[in-house]
Amino acid sequence: MKKSVLFTLLMVLVVVPFLTACKGNSGSGGEIEQEITVNAKSEPPSLDPALATDTTSGWVLDHLFEGLYTKSKEGEPVAALAEDVQVSEDKKVYTFTIRDAKWSNGDPVTAGDFEYAWKRVLNPDTGSSFAFYLYYLKGAEAYNKGEGSAEDVGVTAVDEKTLKVELKSPTGFFEKLLTFWPYYPLNQKVVEENENWASSADGYVSNGAYTLKSWKHDSELVAEKNDEYWNEKSISMEKITWAMVNDATTYYQMYKSGELDLIDTLPTDVIAQEKDSEDFKIKPYFGTYMYMFNVDKEPFTNPKVRRAFALAIDRKGITENISQAGEQPAYAFVPYGVEGPNGDFRKQKEKYFEENVEKAKQLLEEAKQEEGWDELPQVEMVYNTSENHKKIAEGIQEMLKQNLGVEVSLNNQEWKTYLDTTKQGNFQMARMGWIGIYVDPTPILDYYLGDSPNNRTNWVNEKYDELIEKSKGIQDEAERMEVLHQAESVLMEDLPFMPVYFYSQNFLTSDKYKGVVYPVNRMPDLRWAEKVSN
Repeated sequence: MKKSVLFTLLMVLVVVPFLTACKGNSGSGGEIEQEITVNAKSEPPSLDPALATDTTSGWVLDHLFEGLYTKSKEGEPVAALAEDVQVSEDKKVYTFTIRDAKWSNGDPVTAGDFEYAWKRVLNPDTGSSFAFYLYYLKGAEAYNKGEGSAEDVGVTAVDEKTLKVELKSPTGFFEKLLTFWPYYPLNQKVVEENENWASSADGYVSNGAYTLKSWKHDSELVAEKNDEYWNEKSISMEKITWAMVNDATTYYQMYKSGELDLIDTLPTDVIAQEKDSEDFKIKPYFGTYMYMFNVDKEPFTNPKVRRAFALAIDRKGITENISQAGEQPAYAFVPYGVEGPNGDFRKQKEKYFEENVEKAKQLLEEAKQEEGWDELPQVEMVYNTSENHKKIAEGIQEMLKQNLGVEVSLNNQEWKTYLDTTKQGNFQMARMGWIGIYVDPTPILDYYLGDSPNNRTNWVNEKYDELIEKSKGIQDEAERMEVLHQAESVLMEDLPFMPVYFYSQNFLTSDKYKGVVYPVNRMPDLRWAEKVSN
């Protein structure tokens, strides 16, 4: 009996250290280390919520910050820093109670942080390209355009916990807007003490699920779970690393070797072989891939040239033979997916034009005669560096040469440089993608408003602007959708851009992870991701 007990004790002494050693290989406490490495492709141009205009910056910001509302796993707006909200009978005044929450430096988040941040976005001196997304606030547009004061803007910190927001008219999608990064709060003291606060990890202060730990520019960015986050227990992923690898073949090879856990936009030549993989996913993406025309630069000053280019390219050929990621050819601007009283907005009128090479040739000749051109002025097409963008640009270049006899030169630029080039209007024809911040025609159509800083075509149409403005004051959904259809018709008649396709996104995500969320209008949400195996 004693021998048996002694043997058992000896076995326990041997086995326990062995198990402890095994657990130590997986991380502290024997648990799998919850970290993931994804690919941002390029340096985020800005991590200042007032200045960010692109999906790369937005991807990081959505993990670092949180507003009054956030997106649920299902993509719906849910209360975040808004512990309570009261709405007036006329639906123009919102009174928010701010929950107990802290910044990553331990400071309390207050109503004043929201008032400061929103007015900073609207301040003309800030130069925010997304300021117009706050024009729903009373007095916001006037202040942003230098015609009013900050005191007239409808956002007021009544006290540390109470934020009063006044809208210029009822806005049914206001809660969706509040999930967007221009509506995030900012720590006023941090921003005012250091004008470069958002350019490095040192001194960067945020209030969301993660805090910025390191930022090696043009290399990688690391965020770790924010211990001060009020809802910290709901977050499963502890550490996120965004690599910055732009070459599609390289980042695909890095995924296959385990250096990256999630990538998007696969090289077109590997999609066929990956389609049957459990790691492969195609997800809808609420946006439009297009080429903008600068209507102040010849030959696109003539609308017939713009229409000729639009009629001369084979969109089905591009989506099936070049991009190959499940995209839908686009013959309009607003993507599929907006459900209204009469069904899908796009399905009510799917095409504003048909591809027609003979008609395109005729229009081009008419334009030459009208302008007195013997030959079409030389055309340069600009796109941001990416293997897939390059292949699409080369495909369009060849189509325009074969179908119209037009020689187009190509110019690729790194993302940040490209954004500066197009913002300054130094282009004739340039690639662009636009993603709706919420699923509705409005955030798509807003792109081509005459005073939108994002509209880089120099196209201004008063009727278009009036219809968009009119739609924002209409409460009846069927009537609102009809007015938005009218506005899109005006846009598609003038064609300051050439739609190519409605986006979808393809991903490879390692089967070591579960819980990654793929929103229809954002990059993957990693807050609830969980690594389940090594």
